[in-house]
Amino acid sequence: MKRKNPYRGSRFEDFLDEEGILEDVTMTATKRVLSWRIAQLMKRQNVTKSMLAKRMRTSRAALDRLLDENNTSVTLQTMGRAAAALGKQLSVTLKDTA
Repeated sequence: MKRKNPYRGSRFEDFLDEEGILEDVTMTATKRVLSWRIAQLMKRQNVTKSMLAKRMRTSRAALDRLLDENNTSVTLQTMGRAAAALGKQLSVTLKDTA
């Protein structure tokens, strides 16, 4: 006898929440998108890592942490400086859950 899938028809976010990992997965995904977007802007503007680090008044190591999609410990200040150095403004919003 085949058992029914208890998650069929439910949202993936509901599954992650039940597993207790929704917040971590969401933060990691958000960081990956931000890192990717900054890298894309650098490429489009022909900005090297050294150039961006200099514009941000930071080290290459700090920039490497920012661009590391798995490093979620980067501060909003660092992300904001990177955005500004690329002619952009970082925007953060809070939204209701569920």
